[in-house]
Amino acid sequence: MPSIYQLKPRFQSLLRPAVVRLHAAGITANQVTLTACAVSVALGIGLYAMGAPRTAMALIPAWLLLRMALNAVDGMLAREFGQASTLGAYLNELCDVVSDAALYLPLALVAPFSPLWVGALIVTASLSEFAGALGPSLGATRRYDGPMGKSDRAFFVGAIALAASIGPLPDAAAVLMPLLAALTAWTTVNRVRHALAETGATT
Repeated sequence: MPSIYQLKPRFQSLLRPAVVRLHAAGITANQVTLTACAVSVALGIGLYAMGAPRTAMALIPAWLLLRMALNAVDGMLAREFGQASTLGAYLNELCDVVSDAALYLPLALVAPFSPLWVGALIVTASLSEFAGALGPSLGATRRYDGPMGKSDRAFFVGAIALAASIGPLPDAAAVLMPLLAALTAWTTVNRVRHALAETGATT
């Protein structure tokens, strides 16, 4: 099943002029990573603390789009301007998991979603990224298999938050969180399975 992640090369080509300017200004990949994480946490926890006010939920899709661009920017700064580091690799993986958890959190207060299933999405999202990041340590590549990778989740969570900012969601929308959690769990299985196939392992 295709993933939005496959559009990344085209997205990066659009961002390259901005990346060149950021490098010229002395901005580093790690600074971009940490800034994106800090804003994500502040936004997610802030919205949750305020009770997830309806109109403010529109901030989530707006920020998710900008954060997606920043995620591409930090990677390009690291690869294309010699800023890659072990610390940067840790920050890239850990900050993504923390940011996603914080940004999904306000949905637990949005009817008709169950906090339990929003929590399940947060857990399965963390596991899927962990499974993908384990690839290089086991002799495979970093796995980005779908069907519900980071970019895909950002798209669907952003769309849900945007709809919630416009008006009350129908009761039938309650099925979306279990569905997203299930697809994200499937993503974890796919990443493990493909990493095993890549290394020739069978167990």
